[in-house]
Amino acid sequence: MKIEEIKKMLEATGLPVAYDHFKKQTDPPFLVYLLPESRNIIADDCVYQGKVLVRIELYTDKKDPELEKVVETALADMVWTKEETYIDSEEMFEIMYEMEVMTE
Repeated sequence: MKIEEIKKMLEATGLPVAYDHFKKQTDPPFLVYLLPESRNIIADDCVYQGKVLVRIELYTDKKDPELEKVVETALADMVWTKEETYIDSEEMFEIMYEMEVMTE
């Protein structure tokens, strides 16, 4: 999967989407995605298959299970985990989805 495909998949939600951060202030809800680390498969002292961790962060100013369902529908073909936290200083919820994706 290419990074452009991840972006298109997220844009299908209708939410604002950016890689890592927005260049200007954006009101929630919005999505941010990033590739914080590789998790390559190693064999015979070399990278046998490239694999990357994909982190997708949904930011909302209130708990919104319906909006989470929209994001999860966009991720329907992926295997992901989900974690939630409230950011006091920003007064926002962060719903984080993580998955591993094979690279070309």
